[in-house]
Order: sequence, then C-alpha cells, then structure tokens
Amino acid sequence: MLGIIGAMDVEVNALKEKITRKTVTKIAGIEFVCGFLNEVMVCVAQCSPGKVNAALCTQAMIDNFDVEKIINVGVGCSLSKDIVIKNIVIATDVCEHDIDMSALGEPLGFINGLNTIKIETDEELSEKLARTAINCGEKIHRGTIASGDIFIAESALKQKLVSEFNAVCGEMEGGAIGHTCAANGVPFAVIRSISDGGDEQAQLDFPTFKKIAADISTAIILEYIKSEQNQFALF
Repeated sequence: MLGIIGAMDVEVNALKEKITRKTVTKIAGIEFVCGFLNEVMVCVAQCSPGKVNAALCTQAMIDNFDVEKIINVGVGCSLSKDIVIKNIVIATDVCEHDIDMSALGEPLGFINGLNTIKIETDEELSEKLARTAINCGEKIHRGTIASGDIFIAESALKQKLVSEFNAVCGEMEGGAIGHTCAANGVPFAVIRSISDGGDEQAQLDFPTFKKIAADISTAIILEYIKSEQNQFALF
C-alpha cells in the first residue's frame, strides 16, 4: 500500500475523491481514507499543518496500515531565486530547521536519535516522481527541503535556511514525516509545488496560489500512480 500525506484539504481532497472501494478510519482525530487509485491500493490522510501533526499522522499510518512507502505531497515556499511559483521541488533530503540545541554545543538542526541533520529521501521513489513531473510538463528542482513550525514569510529567515542548510524549499511537515519514516525504516519522498517566495510577499501570494500549486502536485501524484500500478500488490 502507498501512503500519501498532505497537510491541508487542498493538498489531498482531490485524491480522496478519486479513491474507489474506500474505507475511512479515524485515529487521533485524523481520517485515513484507504482504497484504490487506478487499482493501486493507497491510504491518504490530511495531517494538518505543523511538525507534531505530521509526525503523529505518519506514525499512526505506519502502525495501522500496511504502507510500504509514504509520499508527502503539498505546497511550499521557494528559498532560491531560480525556483518560482508553480515550479516543483522534489527533496533529495529533509531537515528540521527549528531544532536548536546549539547552546549545548550541537549543530543547528541536529536530530538526536537519528544523529544527523539531514534525512535522505528514498532515491528510487524520488527519481520516479521527478521523471513523472517532467513528463507532466513541469519544471522541477532537487535539493534540501527545510521544515519548521513557522510559516516562512520574511527574507531574514529565508536567508538563514539557505546559509545554514543550503535548503531550496521551506514548509512545515516534510522533515517530521521523514524523521518518522526514517525511525521506522519506511521509504519516503517529499514533493512540493511552490506557492510563494517565503518573503514579505508570501502572505499575499500563498492564499492566491496555494490551490493552483496543490492541483499541480496532485496531478503529478495521480500520474505517478498510473505509471506504478503494476508495481504494487493488488487486492
């Protein structure tokens, strides 16, 4: 089974609506919609924004459903002048930029337990998503996606994420989903469609472009599933 997690309704509702033979299970306030997309068995959930919500949803999905891989889909902000609204970013790795134990001598973003700053995404899954996005006519970028419990809307924070983590995209869930998947040994990928520039204009751009951006990432996921339908066990 393929697990798909998005934070907002605009990121997952179109997928949920296309699921056939669906069952709905509610765990910790989160609805997990399971069924079939193009004869591929999937489990889709809306985790709500933020790292704790994302980690809670991911662990519940792993514990209660037979997911072999998890894709985190949605929108994010650009941290690079080369990445513009409606471009696609597929993570090579993720980090949690708001973990800060530097006062105790640890590097910014160091994840105790995993003992790393950056968590690598699954190379094969990410590459397939990248090829699918290109085939859909989208402009893609690869690089580090930085997650934290803050909506990025100021140039100073944007530049900090670039200088500290060499990140190309910012958002609020991918790092926590990757953290949880890595702890459980579950392959994962993170795909983001750019909705804003992560600067002082973001509060205006995000409401304007979030639905458009989310629709682009949803279309890529649907095309990916079509291409992969023979790779998953059918029931």
